[in-house]
Amino acid sequence: MITRTNTPGALALAVLMSALLALSLSAGCARTTPPPTPEPVATSTPEPEPPVAELRKVIVYFVRGEHLGAAVHQVEATEAMAAAALGELLAGPSAEELEAGLASEIPEDTRLLGVDIESGVATVDLSGEFESGGGSLSMTLRIAQVVYTLTAFPTIDSVAFRIDGDPAEAIGGEGITVSPPVDRLDFADNASPAILLESPAPWQEVTSPVRLTGMSNTFEATFLYNIVDPSGRIVAEGFDTATAGSGTWGTFDVTVEYEIESDGVGAIIVFEESAKDGSRINLVEIPVRMTR
Repeated sequence: MITRTNTPGALALAVLMSALLALSLSAGCARTTPPPTPEPVATSTPEPEPPVAELRKVIVYFVRGEHLGAAVHQVEATEAMAAAALGELLAGPSAEELEAGLASEIPEDTRLLGVDIESGVATVDLSGEFESGGGSLSMTLRIAQVVYTLTAFPTIDSVAFRIDGDPAEAIGGEGITVSPPVDRLDFADNASPAILLESPAPWQEVTSPVRLTGMSNTFEATFLYNIVDPSGRIVAEGFDTATAGSGTWGTFDVTVEYEIESDGVGAIIVFEESAKDGSRINLVEIPVRMTR
């Protein structure tokens, strides 16, 4: 019989092999945990900026003394441009326009109830406050303010009025007739100055050449103009002839070149010379911002 003897070296080898086998089995049974998935980094998407509103210019008619005076306002472009212009009219002149001598005969609490345009006729509906207070001149001017403001649009030839929704044949205690629909010529003799400069309007920015437009009723249809620079110096002067005159209203459109040495507030002056003594009559002076 053969007897096996376990030597120390063999025993150590056996222990080592057992440890390696246990480690192998443990590694095989261990579950590998995958690395955590990184969370997505939050990115902020800038919100789109709101579109810039398109602006358009409208002419509104206030009062200078006992006659009309034109002003240019900017409003947001809309399909209801006539209503927008009337809104500016009812709001009244700005502080600068008041400084330039413009005012309004329309009562401050007058509200626009609606405006419809059909076949060249604008039917405007105003609240009852429109015909409150004032004499015949005041009533004539406030009606003319509305008529001129609306007929500044090429699609409008005349204006019909409603007061609190009811068709109006006459307005105010003086009974200013507004039916059938009225137009500019119905009020020209009473409301318009002999020379109505419609553009430039007070405090508009102008550069050379400047375009002068408006309507007039002067002797032989002629009027004169001066362009005055910020130092008070006349930098351009001349005359122009409207499409009609001597008792008949006409329109004018003249472009004038000039030179200025510095930017600032200047003036456009239009007038007529008296046939009697050559003095300036029917003079209108409009302050403007002049830039080179």
